[in-house]
Amino acid sequence: MPDTQDRYDDEYKRKFLVVVDESPECAKAVTFAALRVRRTGGTVALLSIIEPDNFQHWLGVEEVMRAEAYENIEALQARYAANIAAFGSIKVERVIREGKKTDAIEAHIAEDPAVAILVLAAADSSEGPGPLVASIAARGANAFRVPVTVVPGTISDADLAALC
Repeated sequence: MPDTQDRYDDEYKRKFLVVVDESPECAKAVTFAALRVRRTGGTVALLSIIEPDNFQHWLGVEEVMRAEAYENIEALQARYAANIAAFGSIKVERVIREGKKTDAIEAHIAEDPAVAILVLAAADSSEGPGPLVASIAARGANAFRVPVTVVPGTISDADLAALC
């Protein structure tokens, strides 16, 4: 009879979902997720969202802008995947969705039962934690079926490593 822990390890590989964008604090969320996965197993899922407000133009212009947005996001995700690879053999999944950020995050979490935690990073700003963190916090404690971890944007990589 197989050991219960071995069966658990084989059957359940949780995903740490990180919303990847151009914000400076995003790197902290990616680093935290990579370090946690290195220690506990699972996958880092990089989710990027293209918001529809960016494409309110004529059809031809809209298609060009959407293609450019996908190219930029793919390049951004490739850079973060390379950063994650520096931590060791960590599985990375890349996802691109279109829609309003919080709605797209909620939909992805609902559609992927392996997502076990959402990792965000707060902005290093006197004006608040940033629009995404503020928007998710405004939804309340039960907005998602998974816990949300907010990594301080000011934390050092050494301190992150010590936490994980």
